[in-house]
Amino acid sequence: MAIRTNVVRLYRQVHTWTGILTGLILFVCFYAGALTMFKEPLERWITPPVAVTPATLDRAEELVAATRALRPEVRDFTLAVEPALAGEAPLRLTWTEERFDPAPWAATLAPDGSVTVEQLNPSGIGLLVDFLHRTAGIPGDLDIGTTVTGIASALYVVALVSGVIILLPSLVKDFLILRVTRNVKRMWLDAHNLLGLISLPFHLVIALSAVVFGLHDHIYDTLDRVVYGGQMRAVAAASSPFRTVSKDMGPAGMLPPKEFLTRAHSLAPGFQPVSLEYHDAGTGAATVRVWGHDPRYLVRREGFVLMGAVDGRIIDTEYMPGHQNGWSATVSAFFALHFGSFGGGIVRWSYFLLGLAGAALFYTGNLLWIESRRRTERQAKGQPAGGPVGQSRATRLLAAGTVGVCLGCVAGLSLTIAAGKWLSGLVDDLHAWHWGIYHAVFLAACAWAFLRGASRAGVELLWASAAATAAIPATSLLGLVMPGLWVSDGLIGVDLVALAGALVFAAMARSAERRALTGPRDSVWAAPVEHQGSAMGIQPLVHPAE
Repeated sequence: MAIRTNVVRLYRQVHTWTGILTGLILFVCFYAGALTMFKEPLERWITPPVAVTPATLDRAEELVAATRALRPEVRDFTLAVEPALAGEAPLRLTWTEERFDPAPWAATLAPDGSVTVEQLNPSGIGLLVDFLHRTAGIPGDLDIGTTVTGIASALYVVALVSGVIILLPSLVKDFLILRVTRNVKRMWLDAHNLLGLISLPFHLVIALSAVVFGLHDHIYDTLDRVVYGGQMRAVAAASSPFRTVSKDMGPAGMLPPKEFLTRAHSLAPGFQPVSLEYHDAGTGAATVRVWGHDPRYLVRREGFVLMGAVDGRIIDTEYMPGHQNGWSATVSAFFALHFGSFGGGIVRWSYFLLGLAGAALFYTGNLLWIESRRRTERQAKGQPAGGPVGQSRATRLLAAGTVGVCLGCVAGLSLTIAAGKWLSGLVDDLHAWHWGIYHAVFLAACAWAFLRGASRAGVELLWASAAATAAIPATSLLGLVMPGLWVSDGLIGVDLVALAGALVFAAMARSAERRALTGPRDSVWAAPVEHQGSAMGIQPLVHPAE
């Protein structure tokens, strides 16, 4: 396809600068986003095994009544009923004293009918990776972080479109080509283009949905002023399913939990309940949301049906898979395509790999720009082609920032996951420790990169990432012999993936070291003269500048 050279040049500049402006933010979002696909297994890997006495669903009503008798002030709670082995459920009733409380309370029922109430201390690793995915760790509250990532995602859409336009003239010739040669820039460009083209539909879905998620408050505010004339809240309240709920806050009995599950099954035989969420329990206004899965439909994580807790009537099915209207089903599908909450394990693994590939896309994009600066600097200074050129401070700072941010994120997440198993049961607030470890490693990596420079820090931080990631399976191995540690049953996949990741980072470290010693001497990735020796026995070669 023929496109004028000046048009391609314009879109290349657009693609370059939108990528540079957003690449580091989106690397963190994508890498953490890949981990969110398996945040529940990560939580279980960190959490010590607990002996649970399974109770049948027939005792769920007994647990609710006993807990409310012990804690009558608790009116909003969740009853976990996800099926376990032998048709039994690990019944547990949980509640929080404030919104987003990282340490919920839980009540369980003993065989003798007594109730045990304790405050849980979950690891919080799932909250950390989810927060990083949504905000990239931008300082400030959640709203600030999501707004920044929303803007970055909008620029990301521009980068995707401009990138496709750049490739159109050579699409047929270069599609699915990866040239592994001594021309490292050519190889990185092929890898960047290959990753981008193969995963383009995925990236478009993620980018467009992330714009909506990140900027939804601003979008709603604009709609409120332009479309609804300031009456959007009133319109939303008028269409809320809770508008028909009784306002009677007087005491009232509730149906047994098993009855709600039966009614949900009658409504949708393929619906698989996982929990019952009670509101205003014990009053005439009590409601229950039956949360669950239905693999036949695209939904965001879980759907639910809303029922009256006193009479069991169906109040709303707007978010129940298979019972949604066209608009709700479309919105649910939009969410599902972003979160990968459909299709079971195949889709989950696909999104995990695509998330890692997306992170690699942003990393290679920055590497390409940094390498291309040598030619730009040479032209700007009027130097002959092939001659050495001095790199600008801006280029060196961007190279160091790329290494520090990207590898700091990788090493920080790996180390805080591994540390979670060592600290579990030893510290009161494991959630805070996870955040502290991650940010300490991340900031230290950034400082190290600027202190040491991109070439040396790139090698050193890759080895650090490999070691931190290898600490995950190493911790599990030590759990076989060391008191206080344990091997998480059924979660060997966590260790195997971490081991594979450690090997990849180690291979990248060796490659980076080789590049530093044998690549062009005027590259920001070249080792300083005093560090050209190597324990690997690689002899530095002098290459002409590209």
